[in-house]
Amino acid sequence: MEVDKPIEKMDIDEIGESSSKKQIVAKSMQPSVVISLHPLVLMNISEHWTRIRAQEGSSLAVYGALIGKQEGRKIEIFNSFELKYETIDGDIVINRDYYNTKEEQYKQVFSDLDFLGWYTTSPAPTDKHIKIHRQICQINESPILLLMDTSNKHVEQLPIQLFESVIDIVAGEATMLFVPLTYTLATEEAERIGVDHVARVAQSNDTNSNSFVADHLIAQHVAIKMLHSRVKLVLEYVEAVCEGKLKANHEILREAFTLSHRLPVVQNPMFKEEFHTQSNDVGLIMYLGTLTKAANDINQLVNKFNLLHDRQSRRMRFFF
Repeated sequence: MEVDKPIEKMDIDEIGESSSKKQIVAKSMQPSVVISLHPLVLMNISEHWTRIRAQEGSSLAVYGALIGKQEGRKIEIFNSFELKYETIDGDIVINRDYYNTKEEQYKQVFSDLDFLGWYTTSPAPTDKHIKIHRQICQINESPILLLMDTSNKHVEQLPIQLFESVIDIVAGEATMLFVPLTYTLATEEAERIGVDHVARVAQSNDTNSNSFVADHLIAQHVAIKMLHSRVKLVLEYVEAVCEGKLKANHEILREAFTLSHRLPVVQNPMFKEEFHTQSNDVGLIMYLGTLTKAANDINQLVNKFNLLHDRQSRRMRFFF
């Protein structure tokens, strides 16, 4: 499911009373890319900001990296992770060593995801974001900036803004400007289940209540079981007619023949590839669970062996 959420272009000439008049956002430039944003990114940013607020006791801006895929002008942001930074003379300096470590770890698990940009919590872009963006440009030549507005608690739409950067001539000087981007929400089955559960728990204190997605999946499971029983019944009838146990009913046989001719519809290569991919994913998760359990059992066995070995060593030292 994709939900179109256009971002209105903003013309910002001044940022606050204390900052000098400086153009931050381009006024009339068209975006060059199309963004697909996954809900996991928004949940990660929200969790990051909430955790820092609980630890520090006040609302502080958080910073993190966006990772995903880019094919031509289409960018799909799948995930994110937080970044460490230092404040030097009032300026934010991103810790590159920490970023390199996190990127290496993510590449080991998600080799097809690349660094696409960064995020922070702010109602609007400022000159401070321009300075941080220049640092991010050392990693990616054209990074994406995602802003989440955490100051307004009563919103009807997602408080999200996305920007790309361009270099334009302003007052005779080459200046970096932000260009607003439009985006769509792209979700997968697992994300829809998670988002639905979060929404229902947030609206109700009853955490045991089933979500709409779970109810829908249960209904699908019951329907598939019923379909399986009906197909099995038709197969048993055809076998009984072939063996001469039942008298042939031409109307039923014609319907069964028509039904069997619908099977090649789901035999195209794309269906087979997606089916095998999902089957492999399920098998991989089962194997991972088995390996985790086996590793845990081996760890417990090693701990018990070390404990017995230490006790035996003490007894031998006592005898000597």
